[in-house]
Amino acid sequence: MAKSVQKSINIENKRARFDYEWLDTFTAGLVLMGTEIKSIREGAVGLVDSYALMVDGEVWVKRLHIAPWRLGTHTNHLALRDRKLLLKSTEIKKIDRALKDAGVTMVPLRLFLTERGLAKLEIALARGKKSHDKRESIKSKDIQRELSKETF
Repeated sequence: MAKSVQKSINIENKRARFDYEWLDTFTAGLVLMGTEIKSIREGAVGLVDSYALMVDGEVWVKRLHIAPWRLGTHTNHLALRDRKLLLKSTEIKKIDRALKDAGVTMVPLRLFLTERGLAKLEIALARGKKSHDKRESIKSKDIQRELSKETF
């Protein structure tokens, strides 16, 4: 019996680290259609403009772009449809309490596949950075880059 070799899928939202200060992170499952998981396995996902929100006690992710599957037929999925996130009820209550604070939002950070082949989305409760905070982030990143050049 041959084992199937599954490539590692780890799609990150790089703008989230730059634009937001993370307060807390959660890992959620996704409710997907069959062709969506096939597209995710091919790496055809975009997290850049996506966001999550609470609707009637459920957490949904909007504008998560999963490209239509290249071999799909008329049963293919819509690329930007809303997808429900699967979280524990205690996590949902914690998120709901945090979202009542001013300036707090939910941002998708990373989409990955588990060892069992399940798609998971890591989301963060975040607060937007001010422009001076962004400049500090850039400055610290430049310092780290210079230090790493000196060590080699």
